[in-house]
Amino acid sequence: MQQPTGEFLGVPREPRDGARVAASELDRRLAAADGLLRDRYPGERPGRQPLHTVYVPADRVRTGLAQQWGEQALAAVAEHGLPYPEQLHERISRKLATEPIEDLRVDFEDGYGRREDTTEDAHARSVAAFLAARPAPFLGVRIKSLEPDTRPRALRTLDRLLDALGTIPPNFVITLPKVSSVAQVEALVWLCRHLEPAAGQLRFELQVEMPQAILGPDGGCPLPAMIHASQGRCVGLHYGTYDYSAALGVAAAYQSMEHPAADHAKQVMQVAAAGTGVHVVDGSTNVLPVGDTDAVRAAWALHLRLVRRSLERGFYQGWDLHPAQLPTRYAAAYTFFRDGAASAATRLRAWLDGRDSAAQRDSAARGTGYLDEPATARALSGFLRRAVACGALDVGEFGTDRSMLEPL
Repeated sequence: MQQPTGEFLGVPREPRDGARVAASELDRRLAAADGLLRDRYPGERPGRQPLHTVYVPADRVRTGLAQQWGEQALAAVAEHGLPYPEQLHERISRKLATEPIEDLRVDFEDGYGRREDTTEDAHARSVAAFLAARPAPFLGVRIKSLEPDTRPRALRTLDRLLDALGTIPPNFVITLPKVSSVAQVEALVWLCRHLEPAAGQLRFELQVEMPQAILGPDGGCPLPAMIHASQGRCVGLHYGTYDYSAALGVAAAYQSMEHPAADHAKQVMQVAAAGTGVHVVDGSTNVLPVGDTDAVRAAWALHLRLVRRSLERGFYQGWDLHPAQLPTRYAAAYTFFRDGAASAATRLRAWLDGRDSAAQRDSAARGTGYLDEPATARALSGFLRRAVACGALDVGEFGTDRSMLEPL
């Protein structure tokens, strides 16, 4: 077939140079879009994501808090029986004894309330000493919101705490509640630059508790602009079950992580954060496992179901509010990962072995029943990495090996 001559996309060329010139022109035309994608969608953040965040009011933190939570969790299991299969008991008991809390957030907001300035100043300093001892692998503080009436206290607490800390501990974050505008995120970025020490960078997470964070006054969703405005400092979007539900007028008896309004908000959060490296975190249930055995076991059953539901929907982290929620947090997660590990390992091994040719892919599909694509292979690998990182799975179980844990 004769090659056309003359202009191609408005660019004069000779026939033999057409492909080269076209490629150069495509690069020029798409340069801005390519840069925007690289900037705003850098991909999954490297490293481990904790399974949960535990919130403890600032006046209740003490040395040994994480160990005490683990002991109370084990005591609840001893008193009320196993809320999980017997074969998980040794694994969960080991987790509760060695790393009962993965992510600890000291709360200066709703769980703490309003105190005299001198009282909160003192707690800010004592919390700094507590956090400096690194009581959990991931940690941080939730300050008051940047709404007008709490803004001065939020600034003062953060200033006192960071001054007492001196340096930023590893995996330290600031949680900003009740975010309602991009301007608040921009203000927090400025505040972080103003307060952070010369070494290290402050990072934060945004709590989506206000409907205005899901749907702004212009009819659009502000979350992508909030993430971009954070200039890489935002590492998480946390759903606030009860503030959000209440703001929509949902009656207290029906406020839940599985209410349709909650599902809508979290799905919007999930889409807004996809590809940005920002984790989306589910909320909590305020039905606590306390009281007699029947009440505890009913609360455990609810927590197990809600955590498993979140995991199945791609929310790998949530909040826990009580020590006795730890057994069911780990039971739900470990069961979820172990239930899926054998299939994930088989499919991933078949994909790895068959990725070099169509014939090999066809053979793999016949052997597993799945014709998996690269995106699914990445999801399978990510699933297994999460399973190993949280302690649900040991390398070598269910046909896994180290090669399966490498990012694809």
